Amino acid sequence: MEIFKYGAKEIEYLKKKDKKLGAAIEKIGIIERKINPDPFKALVSSIVSQQISTKAAETVWNRFTNVIGVVTPENIEKVSLEEIQGCGMSLRKVGYIKGIAEAAISGEVNFGELNDLTDGEIIKKLSALKGVGVWTAEMLLIFSLCRPDVVSYGDLAIRRGMMNLYGLKELPKEKFERYRKRYSPYGSVASLYLWALSVL
Repeated sequence: MEIFKYGAKEIEYLKKKDKKLGAAIEKIGIIERKINPDPFKALVSSIVSQQISTKAAETVWNRFTNVIGVVTPENIEKVSLEEIQGCGMSLRKVGYIKGIAEAAISGEVNFGELNDLTDGEIIKKLSALKGVGVWTAEMLLIFSLCRPDVVSYGDLAIRRGMMNLYGLKELPKEKFERYRKRYSPYGSVASLYLWALSVL
């Protein structure tokens, strides 16, 4: 299993920059989060799991890979809408997945070259695809491309984690941005801890 890698350098930096976050890191310890280094597969997987439980997503994904085989744009293109829908997905989701495969085949999105782009360029390119929002693109930046500095304002759990950490009743965007800048350039590591803090 591949995980999002970070270590002493990131931890020491965040502790120095933010005492409260530092104390939380100390208490929680190292967090191991699984990554999927294939951005095409990671994006399709995130569409499959949209708005359903983790367990249901796993079942649907297993059926999907049984039908498709290796998850590549070409293999998705070969299989009919009905066959994919039969895995337990809505027609709309299947449409999104087919659209992502078409974008890869046509070269509209070159998944192999995403790493050459900035975070902002990747978000812009991916969120132009149907069914892919900014949040989905940001999650791909962390859990596929392992970008070091992503803190998603669109992620409810991250905002809740921040509010829990600092004892806030509300979190205006300006305040969020202030914290986000404080964590930079290791925002993704801060995000891992904010997720953990969101369930307290």
